[in-house]
Amino acid sequence: MGARRPGQCRGGARVRDTAAHRGTDRRGPRAARPAADRPRYAAYQAVAAVNRDDAYANLVLPAILRDEGLVGRDAAFATELTYGTLRHLGTLDAILTAAAGRDVQRIDPPVRDALRIGAYQLLHTRVPAHAAVSSTVDLVRMVGQGATGFANAVLREVAAHDTDEWVSRLAPSMETDPIGHLALAYSHPQWIVRAFSEVLGGDLGETARLLIEDNERPPVHLCARPGLADPVELADAAGGAPGAFSPYAVYLGGGSPGDLAAVADGRAHVQDEGSQLVANALAVAPLDGPDGRWLDLCAGPGGKSGLLGALAAQRDARLTAVEVAEHRARLVEKATRGLPVTVLNTDGRLVGAEPKLPEGHFDRVLVDAPCTGLGSLRRRPESRWRRQPSDLPALTRLQRELLTAGLRAVRPGGVVAYVTCSPHTVETHVTVTEAARRCGTPVDFVDARPLLPAGMPGLGDGPTVQLWPHRHGTDAMFLALLRRG
Repeated sequence: MGARRPGQCRGGARVRDTAAHRGTDRRGPRAARPAADRPRYAAYQAVAAVNRDDAYANLVLPAILRDEGLVGRDAAFATELTYGTLRHLGTLDAILTAAAGRDVQRIDPPVRDALRIGAYQLLHTRVPAHAAVSSTVDLVRMVGQGATGFANAVLREVAAHDTDEWVSRLAPSMETDPIGHLALAYSHPQWIVRAFSEVLGGDLGETARLLIEDNERPPVHLCARPGLADPVELADAAGGAPGAFSPYAVYLGGGSPGDLAAVADGRAHVQDEGSQLVANALAVAPLDGPDGRWLDLCAGPGGKSGLLGALAAQRDARLTAVEVAEHRARLVEKATRGLPVTVLNTDGRLVGAEPKLPEGHFDRVLVDAPCTGLGSLRRRPESRWRRQPSDLPALTRLQRELLTAGLRAVRPGGVVAYVTCSPHTVETHVTVTEAARRCGTPVDFVDARPLLPAGMPGLGDGPTVQLWPHRHGTDAMFLALLRRG
């Protein structure tokens, strides 16, 4: 194998991997069931669904695990293969292209997804190389009949070098093209790396730390709803620990959150600590005058509404939760059952036109606007490969319209929190500045930093706050607080 050039497979030119579609339908090969290795087959099904159907791994994988009867270590291994493959997809594809001697996009999809899972095992796990190769060849035999020789040759070429060696061979020079180098080395599209670097002031070292953190498996965060669950008791029940910053956060020690009684009966819910912090900042912002009418203008699926509703219950306030999508409005209703929350299935931009959304009526308003989700790539790794710069104009227009509606909805002296799970400048500072300029009423920024827990590092110069995975262990949530004059 050492005599071959990088990218040249033993017999690769003579192996026809185009047979992979024979006897298959959209769900995969007919009657193809795993002979022995169900965890790898489960991971294959999830990765294939993501790449073929634009599915989301967090939605399809649990059902696949149930269908395959996987629990414990087998379920954990399938989960690791699924999410690890999706996180490292860009780098894996570059390596597979070199190892196969052809663009990875020319490999038939079932074989391509199996090879991605195999390459991930070779480069990022402790699975012995011979086991990773043989199990992947067995998987290819099931999903892409006739391509086993091709798969064997490609994977042996991948195994000839470790990840650092492949990056050294394939990535642009850090000196001449730092963005291109970081993109390939840490498996992010270049436009996202560039956007992160700009927000971080061009600090390439910190940008690399963020990309590395994006590729780590994030812990599950729980929110102990105030007045309903004690975070210390929940941490004990969950085998975890109280959160570092949010007074309601608990880090799950292991297992499924749904198995916890507090989650099952609505006293707690799964929610990133950063989301808890920005929602709580709105709730504790100083306010003169009445404080009984709260509004969540983009409420689905209901995590922040659940926390705000629990806080409202303690203060004799009531939350109106608005969600435009009917199925998501039902999720909000489920998430806020038993709390002083009214759910409206309508468009939040209709403030003033919708009788239940009068202008100048609410004391506190949350605008958790739809965004690219670039701040939660560690939890939804497939998003990094789906989002494009062309998505930004429509999203930022919607963000401005929703924030402008939120500023119309709040009473004079009331507070609006604008939140996005994205650090991209055009979704954060540009959107807030433009909406404040266009809203037609005086607006002042409120310094958000004192409204977060004392001692939180890296909150910047204010008045807005940007949270980061590598600094705070949270999703990259952005928060701006505005007071209507």
